[in-house]
Amino acid sequence: MNSDQKKQLAATAALSYIVEDRFIGIGTGSTVNHFIDAIGARKLRIRGAVSSSEGTTARLKKLGIDVVDLNATGTLDLYIDGADESDRDLHLIKGGGAALTREKIIAAASQRFVCIIDDSKLVDHLGRFPLPIEVIPMARSYVAREVVKMGAHPIYREGVTTDNGNHIIDVHGLSIADPIKLEDALNQIVGVVTVGLFARRGADVLLIATDTGVKSMTRNR
Repeated sequence: MNSDQKKQLAATAALSYIVEDRFIGIGTGSTVNHFIDAIGARKLRIRGAVSSSEGTTARLKKLGIDVVDLNATGTLDLYIDGADESDRDLHLIKGGGAALTREKIIAAASQRFVCIIDDSKLVDHLGRFPLPIEVIPMARSYVAREVVKMGAHPIYREGVTTDNGNHIIDVHGLSIADPIKLEDALNQIVGVVTVGLFARRGADVLLIATDTGVKSMTRNR
């Protein structure tokens, strides 16, 4: 089974968490695109979706799904999104698609966060995938210098502007032994909008597509 087939498998498995006629949060990325397409194929009734990116919004609208403002919905029952990496404690690295800030807001506003990945994304320790940080443009070099002091190697993601009008720095070479501690430390750097570590608010459920089917992991509360 190739990677795309696994993504489709994980996306389809997430449909079982949807309660029809309610608002849901929907993330960004190739696996999430399969999830949106599966909603359309099954003709599930979605009252409305809070979208984490302009790309997701366009895909939802193409299927006739109403995109709503989080300010109008209150707390969401469910948020579905993918990840670039997950450890076995359901701490995540996200932001490969540059939507990390909106994704983190929706995750925080949701009672249940179901993360859909293929088995290549499950790791024992986070950090193989470069850690994205969204930064205010004028602070990009300053934030990079502060990250260097932490022993890491920041690289500006050239040509990318987030939907919020900001820049992305991808941080290589971090040793993420304590994801919550690192998330807090990076968020304290002036000019950082948010960091792609989802540790304080990780996934509640992780659906992992493998060659033999979809495995589920649940976060210990």
